[in-house]
Amino acid sequence: MCRIFGSFAVAATGAELATVSARQRHGGPDDCGLRTGRGWSLGCDRLAVTDPAGGAQPFTLPTAPGVLAVLNGEIYNHQELRGQLTGRGHRFPDRCDGSLLPALYTEFGPAFADRLDGMFAIAVLDLRERRPRLVLAVDGMGMKPLHYHQGPRGALRFASEIPALLAFDGVPAAPREETLDTVLSTRTPFGTETALRDIRVLPPGSVAVARGGEGLRMLRCGPRASAPRTEPAPSAADVLETLRREVHRLADVDLPLCALTSGGLDSGLVTALAAEHTEPLHTFHLGYRGRWPGAEHTYAKAVARRARTRHHQVALHPAELPSLLTRTVRHLGQPNADPITVSTYALFRAVREAGFTAALTGDGADELFGGYDRIRAALAAPAGADWTAAYADALAAAPRLLREWLYTPEYRAFIAEHGSAADRVTAELRACGTERAGALQRFETRRRLPAYHLRRMDHLSMAWAVEARMPFCQPDMVALARRLSAELRTGKRALYEAGRGLLPAATLRRPKQPFTLPLSAMLAVDGPLLWTLRELLSPARLRRAGQLRADRVQALFARHAERPSDQDALALWALGVHELWTDVVQGLRVSADLAA
Repeated sequence: MCRIFGSFAVAATGAELATVSARQRHGGPDDCGLRTGRGWSLGCDRLAVTDPAGGAQPFTLPTAPGVLAVLNGEIYNHQELRGQLTGRGHRFPDRCDGSLLPALYTEFGPAFADRLDGMFAIAVLDLRERRPRLVLAVDGMGMKPLHYHQGPRGALRFASEIPALLAFDGVPAAPREETLDTVLSTRTPFGTETALRDIRVLPPGSVAVARGGEGLRMLRCGPRASAPRTEPAPSAADVLETLRREVHRLADVDLPLCALTSGGLDSGLVTALAAEHTEPLHTFHLGYRGRWPGAEHTYAKAVARRARTRHHQVALHPAELPSLLTRTVRHLGQPNADPITVSTYALFRAVREAGFTAALTGDGADELFGGYDRIRAALAAPAGADWTAAYADALAAAPRLLREWLYTPEYRAFIAEHGSAADRVTAELRACGTERAGALQRFETRRRLPAYHLRRMDHLSMAWAVEARMPFCQPDMVALARRLSAELRTGKRALYEAGRGLLPAATLRRPKQPFTLPLSAMLAVDGPLLWTLRELLSPARLRRAGQLRADRVQALFARHAERPSDQDALALWALGVHELWTDVVQGLRVSADLAA
């Protein structure tokens, strides 16, 4: 697991590359490797997980001359691939999973990514011909993002994190004017666009190639299509066995491993199955000091007790939240309006401070197995009814009517002319036809999950040099979930059936609850976050920006003080996150200019 970066068809100074590396060194504190040449650079900040004593990057091999590679992630089938490549005459200096990449590329070219099972973002530099070639690839779920900037005459710069990418000369920090609407409509940008106008992210499952002066060309823009299956649809027992196999496989790690346990179904299943393989298994749960609504610690303890783990209850002091919010927004590089981000950041800090380098999580289950209320509501809507607007509002930090009430007339006109992120979501869903279950699963797993959850997990785990491993997002698990009947993959019925006998009855009976901040209570009068958001959303500041009506934002504060509501609290939080992010981006650009 690492942070990677590089440039192609453009010169980069040593000072630039040092700043790029320094900005993401938190994710790769164990080693730093860099190679440069005429018009190219390739670098890596390494978190040593597989074969910690080996694995120096960029990877090179005597049997693959002229090919260099860097890897962020884990290749779980590297032992099988190593055996195949050894049979083709290649020799490897260590057991590190990424060491085989130059050989794999030499044998199969850009199709090398089709043979990888894991989570990864990879850059391969091929110097064997007169015109070098750069190949970029990311895993099929987008667990390991790769951000890039395409400049004039094919100049390409890339990095694992946006703050690092902004340290390159020639990469502007220009926010999209529609970002505020995107944050309120979908909580974070979806797809290949980011909140910055000139920075994009590779789509899940993509392979892209650049040759000097030609720019980046997508060879594949999504996961490799799998062959159709003719056997009967899988059962809940098949789901359990596949999940057990994936959890056990991902629990094989050379360094200390733990599990994150919210007390819910998804993380509970991962915890119970990991405890079969790892003894003793340590589990972590985060809560807040004091009495707050929605506390889950009793459920998490029950899961840990049932699985016989060594449980760590992390109690975060609410007074620390304002400073954590700033650091969280900076690490994410673009706004994400879900309060879960701050909780996630604090939880991984506790995991790292306790001495753990890898953590199993339950992310991806809700998207694959239809766990969200909005999915059930959409499937229950009668034929011919337009369920897409309600679905889009359920994704939002502020529903459409509230957004339009908050916008200035000028900004409302701008969004009407250029289109809202919510409009793009509804248009995409309306085009799905009558087969809603499959269409919703594709939207949730291919559009929302990579941008909203997986990017957050990558950035906030690596902020503390912890590798987050996600069994539900592995290829076999994803393929099986997509073959389930609509009944079993709605409301997570298959997972509830799988959990019988493994989890406490209280966990199986409880309603779904996200792992997040008790935001409404924390924004109440004298709440620990109220004055932080009031400062970020001061009338003078909002009038300067010209996108929000300052009087109506203040009215929203007053309404929440009088009648606290989760919806108003989330809208205020989203507005504050957007304002804080604009400060962070401006600061990153200024610091890069000073370094230059």
